[in-house]
Amino acid sequence: MLSRWITLSEIRLGLRLIAKQPILSITVVATLGITVPSRVMAQDDSAQAAQSESQQDHPAASGEEPAKPTRGFFSALGHNLGDDLKHVPRRNSVYWLAGGGALALAIHPADHSINAHLVNKSSDALWIPGHVIGSTPVVLGGAFATYFAGRLTGTRWVQHLGMDEIEATALASAFSEGIKLAVRRQRPVQVDGNQSHTYSFPSGHATLTFAAATVLQQHLGYKAAIPTYAVASYVAMSRLHDNRHFASDVVFGAALGIVVGRSVTWHGRNFYASPMLLPDGGGIQLAMVRRP
Repeated sequence: MLSRWITLSEIRLGLRLIAKQPILSITVVATLGITVPSRVMAQDDSAQAAQSESQQDHPAASGEEPAKPTRGFFSALGHNLGDDLKHVPRRNSVYWLAGGGALALAIHPADHSINAHLVNKSSDALWIPGHVIGSTPVVLGGAFATYFAGRLTGTRWVQHLGMDEIEATALASAFSEGIKLAVRRQRPVQVDGNQSHTYSFPSGHATLTFAAATVLQQHLGYKAAIPTYAVASYVAMSRLHDNRHFASDVVFGAALGIVVGRSVTWHGRNFYASPMLLPDGGGIQLAMVRRP
């Protein structure tokens, strides 16, 4: 992809040339230079500004600016988390949370009977890995590994994916723990009669894994949704088998995780342009992509 700021005369000349080249696809993005960018991802890139053609194939990065401010890791993380929080209160978030809450209420009367059918020793080997896969150290460790892999190799979309996963893990943990303290629902009584002193609603494992799965799906496309959400669903079901949560806990946790994942990735996937501050106060960006 070629992208630069051009004059009005160059645009007229370009359009006349494009009329003779039907294989070119043109995207014209109008931007106003009176507002400083507020939703740019602020990744702590020391990598080159130009992205390879393969990196442009990832949909979550489709709205990125050609150049981003350089920040340190913690400065970028703090900036991004603040930006992510601004994207949570949206109509789409209300739909997901309302749907998840309604489904949790519908399932609530059957919570104990569902656990009674799933709690058994014969299938322990099948479900035990879910507790590990959905734990905060594993999810956060995978996010950091992705981030540093992208940074060390100069692969910006991988670095961006890792940063979004880190942000999603932090927000998912904060939201789930905050709601637990507010609702204070007791966990299911264990088979040996012991009662946990921690709270149940919503499931932190479900929130974490569905947030991570949503970030992956938003970056890699809908083809990635099947394996990512399958793993997240497995982790959620394992919490019922382990008798650590009720079905209503994991249902609402899944909806909350989806909201977090979509809020974290809102910056690039759902915007085709961002306000930019230009030396002359305004301009037009012409992007031309040659189809294979």
